[in-house]
Amino acid sequence: MSATPPVPPKVKQQQKELSIKQQRAAERERKLAEFKKREAKAKRNRRIGLGAAIVGGTAVVGLIIGAVVLTPQPVSYNAGSDGAQIEGVETFDNPAGHVDGVVDYPQTPPAGGEHNQAWLNCGVYEEPVPNENAVHSLEHGAIWVTYDPELPAAELEALKKHLPSSYVVLSPFEGLPSPIVLSGWNSQLALDSADDERLPAFFEEYWKSQNVPEPGALCTGAFDAPGKVS
Repeated sequence: MSATPPVPPKVKQQQKELSIKQQRAAERERKLAEFKKREAKAKRNRRIGLGAAIVGGTAVVGLIIGAVVLTPQPVSYNAGSDGAQIEGVETFDNPAGHVDGVVDYPQTPPAGGEHNQAWLNCGVYEEPVPNENAVHSLEHGAIWVTYDPELPAAELEALKKHLPSSYVVLSPFEGLPSPIVLSGWNSQLALDSADDERLPAFFEEYWKSQNVPEPGALCTGAFDAPGKVS
């Protein structure tokens, strides 16, 4: 049996270099495969994140739009008087002046007259408010919206939708001549329902009128009666 001839040194060197190249190529392939795998995973994560952001953004936009649409916005009226004639409005000639104690008013609810030196802060009240303070608010151009305490809740909510954001007092009042009464300084209108078209007309004519003893005076920063909710 003949012996295997020895491998020449040059061939050995070539085989060694080939083996190293193969190892390096295999390593490159392995690293390339890992890179592609990481990239694919990153793309999936980006797609998921983008989808979640779009869904979340859409939801936020929807909530904002819903809030704007569903949240009642205060109505706006033009301040001052145009001298419009509104059917059913009564006008009076009550004096003005600051006094102490309880005042006996000729109208129910009061629509002007002597009053307490502290005006009632305008807003929504769930309890009756002192006449003497509310009348002082009328002197500043506010409208006092009074309603029968037995007024149905749905009717009260409908009434609130007609109110501006300032210079208005809303409160229950015992013994009204009608379910709803609007009072400005020396002016008054009795209504049976909040959907009466004369309600906004009264505000347009008498809200923040210049024909009051103290036009432009504040309706905040004085007296909060019990039951104020806004």
